[in-house]
Amino acid sequence: MTTNAAESADEPPARPRRRAPAGAAVLREDVTEAIRAAVFEELAAVGYARMSIEGIARRAGVGKTAVYRRWRSKLHLVLDVVSALAVTGFPVPDTGSLEGDLRLLYEVTSRALRHPVASQIIPDLQAEAARNPDLAAAFQKALRDGQEGVASRIVAAAEGRGELRAGVDADLALDLISGPLYWRSVVIRSPKLPKGYLEKLARATAGALKAL
Repeated sequence: MTTNAAESADEPPARPRRRAPAGAAVLREDVTEAIRAAVFEELAAVGYARMSIEGIARRAGVGKTAVYRRWRSKLHLVLDVVSALAVTGFPVPDTGSLEGDLRLLYEVTSRALRHPVASQIIPDLQAEAARNPDLAAAFQKALRDGQEGVASRIVAAAEGRGELRAGVDADLALDLISGPLYWRSVVIRSPKLPKGYLEKLARATAGALKAL
């Protein structure tokens, strides 16, 4: 992506512009989003260890000063992008049944986890997180908050319909809902899910939740 704004070059524009009041600098949102998108692409292409501000800026079509205006370092940039995942999250299914909600959640999650970019980024960040406590905390929060918000609402809806007893253990429910698919898609990196796997997983998970 190429940005023709003043932020797209390291040097200031030749034509002088009116100075903004002190403390009132405006950062263009389209430039910020271009940089965030470039981070994902760069992580997938070269990994965290080899990723650089210069490479991100080049991929985003901006000057590296545009990156430094927003983030102090590569770590702060990645922490911000990873943390934003928790805010975005997944849409909450509303099919009218526990098994139907789980099936739809698994379909959406499976597509997300098996996306070429995600399948490269997640294992790399997991490895880097083992060496970096700040990144580990942000990565854990992004993964947990994103899934926890959806899982808790699925459970609450099922309790409201009488499919689950009230007061189901929230942590255990989250493990049951999120664990199996994450294990297969991210940990062992199964190249292809068996036919009917998501349907069977939704049925088995619903049964396990009802047994709590």
